[in-house]
Amino acid sequence: MALESICGMDKMPFMKSFGSRTLKQTVDEIRLASSNMDNPLAIMAPPFENPRESVNKLNAVSEVQMDFDHGTTTVGFVYQGGIILCVDSRATAGSFIGSQSMHKIVQVNQYMMGTMAGGAADCTYWDRALTRECRLHELRYKERLPVRSAAKYICNVATEYKGMGICMGMMLAGWAPEGPSLVYVDSTGLRLHGKLFAVGSGAPIALGILDSDYRLDLSDTEAYDLAFLSVYHATMTDIFSGGVVRLYHMDQGNWRNVANKDCQELHEQYSGVRNQQAL
Repeated sequence: MALESICGMDKMPFMKSFGSRTLKQTVDEIRLASSNMDNPLAIMAPPFENPRESVNKLNAVSEVQMDFDHGTTTVGFVYQGGIILCVDSRATAGSFIGSQSMHKIVQVNQYMMGTMAGGAADCTYWDRALTRECRLHELRYKERLPVRSAAKYICNVATEYKGMGICMGMMLAGWAPEGPSLVYVDSTGLRLHGKLFAVGSGAPIALGILDSDYRLDLSDTEAYDLAFLSVYHATMTDIFSGGVVRLYHMDQGNWRNVANKDCQELHEQYSGVRNQQAL
């Protein structure tokens, strides 16, 4: 064995033991499966040809349900005092409530935040990838990555993986030199810039409240109350939304968590107001 080592013969594949060959194969497979650690865009594809067509075919014949109904309510709007983001905290898989304490507002960095709707794993992964890109941009160019550019990054990712099962609907909020910026991006590659968005299964109910009372000249107190009211009505109507309602306020300097209120607390608050108005 010493002579083989000196001559380098032990490095030849046919001279290696079965255990060492298995170990090397395992290491190579792990390296391939975790290639996204080096490059977040290099996600390992499903082990069959044409995954865009094959995933749908396998899902149709499989006894395991792969496509669950997704549900949430996230609200964001711009007003004179900055940007408001308000979300619920319920995570579901079909009719099963997986969690009542999901954090659906993600801090990308000190000047940018994002909301999550759709698949929790997809949104969490790409939010982390975006955080990495923002930090690398700052180190390379000594400036912040604009919110519009961050939204375009997510849009390009969604377009690249379109049809492969990715499911997400995000709002990205931040402050640009020209003022507050709010952008909506989803897994179809759609990218919209606007002043008001509601995303998720409870969005139609929330928009019904926002369309009635939203205006740019809201005071801070009025903006907070409008955000809570819109998400509260969504949680009372949409079974996929609920838990704790979290409200964040972003201005030019920073962001802060204004309040976290349980849906039952909001129900007691707003149902009492309605009863007084009815009287």
